[in-house]
Amino acid sequence: MPLATPSHAAAKIQHLVSPGGIEAWFVQDATVPLIAMEYAFGGGATQDPADKPGVGNLVADLIDEGSGDLDSKTFHEHLDRRAIELSFSSTRDYFRGSLRMLKDNRDEAFDLLRMALTSPHFESADVERVRAQVISGLRRDTSNPTSLASRKFLEIAFGNHPYGRQANGTLESVPKIDAADLRDYVRRVLAKDTLKIAVVGDVDPATLGKLLDQTFGGLPAKASLTPVADVDAAKPPQRSFIPLDVPQTVVMFGGPGFKRHDPNFMAAYVVNHILGGGGLSSRLYREVREKRGLAYSVYESLLWMDHSALFIGNTGTRADRAGETVDAITREIRRIAEEGPTQQELDEAKSYLKGSQMLALDTSSKLASALLQYQLDQLPIDYIEKRNAIVDAVTLDDAKKAAQRLWGQGLLTVIVGRAPQAAAQPAAATPPAAN
Repeated sequence: MPLATPSHAAAKIQHLVSPGGIEAWFVQDATVPLIAMEYAFGGGATQDPADKPGVGNLVADLIDEGSGDLDSKTFHEHLDRRAIELSFSSTRDYFRGSLRMLKDNRDEAFDLLRMALTSPHFESADVERVRAQVISGLRRDTSNPTSLASRKFLEIAFGNHPYGRQANGTLESVPKIDAADLRDYVRRVLAKDTLKIAVVGDVDPATLGKLLDQTFGGLPAKASLTPVADVDAAKPPQRSFIPLDVPQTVVMFGGPGFKRHDPNFMAAYVVNHILGGGGLSSRLYREVREKRGLAYSVYESLLWMDHSALFIGNTGTRADRAGETVDAITREIRRIAEEGPTQQELDEAKSYLKGSQMLALDTSSKLASALLQYQLDQLPIDYIEKRNAIVDAVTLDDAKKAAQRLWGQGLLTVIVGRAPQAAAQPAAATPPAAN
């Protein structure tokens, strides 16, 4: 479902305010008879009770399992009959939702969303069914090396801060969550004062304003959020090993990053593309995969949150080559920290990042997601138009300083798999203690 180019779309971005005062960024586009809406409430997993991580995740899974005068089965039949796509998720900082429908089904789609947000049932049978699914997933995670590595990495990086907890909960916490916890989360988090909305599609502003009022107007005016402190990720270098008898060892690495409003964020974003974000063209890919054949893939990316920021990377390799893989990654990260990128690398990264923007916004859903993210990042409404100039403005000196700041201290590293000396021994062999 192609849209106009992002620069053309940007010229059409409207700051819409409904009669009831609900704001949205809106692109009216009649290319196809579709409407896509992305929205978010402040809060997310940081609003889970400290002793009950996973509440927001369960709410996201259950909020469309029956609401208003419709039970779970009937609610989903309405969605299916009209081909309405409705989904929810609880991220670290936000409770997010997505809605897509054909233009002709917009009234029913928005009304189903209204019911889900304002009168979810949380019937005990539905709660227990979904709880069992979540617990099943958490049990699988106990033998999934990537899940174990991610969990340990966040514990090391953030300790007792809410970012150090698991957004989907734990095997200990999820069984303790009850319907009262779910209702309390909805009451505290789903409110108009933190709501951000982006809409792209075939609807006129007046009609959309009425739909937004009907859908979100009945929510509380103000959220009742638990304050969340800013936190710096733990300083590298630190390394942790988790023994697990699996064929492939997983290596997760990272460290403190750049917040989105840091003046040098774009320099960090560009130089990070050079190191590990550029797929087949990145330095890590060349060193780890092409030159040494240590892994099938290796990537590294920036992760920014409301109260902290990280760079984080991942790869998988044979147990007997895990040490060699970590050494290769560490060496390459040290090299770019000390020397920075070349002018050619910088020019090529800028060219790619400017061109890829066009592809990243080529459907109504992608554009709506981007417009929502720009709002969450507190960027201006014309950011799409300004972005390429911001990329272009990054100098080689900016990139070198960002590289030194990102990677000069080394890495937080988590390795999950067989101990190298146990790789050729029977599965029952006891791996050494973590270092």
